Order: sequence, then C-alpha cells, then structure tokens
Amino acid sequence: MKELSSAERRALRSRAHALHPIVMIGSAGLTPAVLREIDLALKNHELIKIRMLGEEREAREQAMERICESLDANAVQMIGKILVVHRPAPEPEAPPAPRPARTETRRTKGKPQKRGKPQKNAKSHKRRREYGR
Repeated sequence: MKELSSAERRALRSRAHALHPIVMIGSAGLTPAVLREIDLALKNHELIKIRMLGEEREAREQAMERICESLDANAVQMIGKILVVHRPAPEPEAPPAPRPARTETRRTKGKPQKRGKPQKNAKSHKRRREYGR
C-alpha cells in the first residue's frame, strides 16, 4: 500500500473524528478472527477506528503494523488505545449492460379500459332515484 501524504492523512483524520470504534481487540490480542473482522469492516467502511484494551504502547504499535501489513491498509492515526486504519475500496465492477427496450406494445380490443370503480348503469341509477331507493 502506498504511503499517505500529510494532506491525505489530515483529511482522513478529520473524517475519522466522528467515528466510533467498530472493532475491539481484547486480552487475546490480534487473533485471525479479529483480523477477519477488521478486513470485513474495511471492505464496508474504508476508514475505521479500532480500540485496543489493556495493551502497552509498543504492543499497540506492533499490532498496528501487523494489521496494515496483513490487510494492505494504511495507518492513519494512533491516539492512546484508539487506532485509525484506512484502506481504499476496490473499484466497482462495471454495471451490466442495460436491457434493450421492448418494441412491441400490447394492444387491447376496442376502447382502453379505465381502472378503478366500474361505471354504474345510468338507467338503473335513474330508476332508484324515481322510486326513492
């Protein structure tokens, strides 16, 4: 993965400011299951925060290096127990070709039918009015 310039890193830090940690690394450390979860989070979000619980600074730095090397990601920032990692999303695949438009139109016999309530018979309606029904 290419190194981030200071301007890119600054922009990513500002985007990450409002984020909450998605992955938490506990006392078991950086296990393959945790790496898999970080990989899934990076696929979905590109930029994530990771919280490491109860580790020393050197262990956090080593974990950050290991995450970045194994997942082909960039380290953006490390403040206390919070790690910020970025990996650009892969280019989306080309959308499928649009279907050709239908050339035939559906034809109905006679007048086109209106949808909705059927029309009342005018004669029966008049009769009801005459007889008071």
